[in-house]
Amino acid sequence: MNTATLSPAPVRFDPSVETVADDELQTQSELVATLLGMSRTMADHTGHAARSVHAKSHGLLRGELRVQGGLPEPLAQGLFAAPGSHQVVMRLSTPPAEMLDDRVSLPRGMALKVMNVEGERVEGSEAHTTQDFLFVDGPVFPAPDAKGFLKSLKLLAGTTDKAPNAKRVLSSVLQGVEKAVEAVGGQSGTLIAMGGHPEVHPLGATFFTQVPIRYGNYIAKLQLVPVSSNLVALEGQPIDLDGKPDGTREAVMDVVRQEPAEWELRVQLCVDLERMPVEDASVEWPQDLSPFLPVARITTTPQAGWSDALSREIDDGMSFNPWHALAAHRPLGNVMRARKPAYAASSNYRSERNGCPLHR
Repeated sequence: MNTATLSPAPVRFDPSVETVADDELQTQSELVATLLGMSRTMADHTGHAARSVHAKSHGLLRGELRVQGGLPEPLAQGLFAAPGSHQVVMRLSTPPAEMLDDRVSLPRGMALKVMNVEGERVEGSEAHTTQDFLFVDGPVFPAPDAKGFLKSLKLLAGTTDKAPNAKRVLSSVLQGVEKAVEAVGGQSGTLIAMGGHPEVHPLGATFFTQVPIRYGNYIAKLQLVPVSSNLVALEGQPIDLDGKPDGTREAVMDVVRQEPAEWELRVQLCVDLERMPVEDASVEWPQDLSPFLPVARITTTPQAGWSDALSREIDDGMSFNPWHALAAHRPLGNVMRARKPAYAASSNYRSERNGCPLHR
């Protein structure tokens, strides 16, 4: 990579880039209560406490992250300050608190846990040794802030553990509507979030953190892009879910157990706080203003991709939390601040209800 100074110059991090709303603590309290209510509903029904969000996993992978050398100073920050390698865990999932039939087609998430990371940590994460990043297969968060997300979540909470067959039928209808919207050059984040996500292979998708983090001296969002030929070939490819409630999981396993897979981790630096806001998570940062640039590669060797044993170890035994972080990668913005108490409460509830402490 050219080591010349990037242009335009990235915005330097300063605490003043964050603006805390007067009612933020109240919103966070309601968000925690709503999420825990969803968890309790499902735990009472199933006898097992799962995550408040992203309960169902479709892929559980182990791999290696390699930070590349020769990065220019704005990219050589925090975890990526020097070349090196780390073991990682990757968890592919969908958002609801329920283990829904995959024919209810929803956005996909990819949680990344980087192991044995050294350095100063954010407050509350001193006991951890991981750097966690959370990705979704779309560039923007479905609401501008936690208050907007809470409104949607309260509607979803009322349907938790109810009418799974109706949700599958609705998802089929919404997918048709979304295809019609896309045919005229558009895309509806609302339709996708409600069940109109196209039923395509998740290993061909590009994933985004959607909300910003501190990037050492700067501010950034991250992107995870498939780059090995076997993953690139899956972009936009439909998967067969006919009569397969766990068909997404099966499709993932079919790929990763056969040959290595590789993703590129890229960084988009904030260069304009007006056009690339920290507090409004619904705004897509323009890539023509600041493109995503590669900083690392993640490789997996052939492996199972999912099993009951892996689920016990990773689904039940781990939590993925952006606040498991180096100080150099402190989460930023309203949505990220709300995630701190919400994720902690969810993890504590799972641990207490299941009688199993979470590791890492």
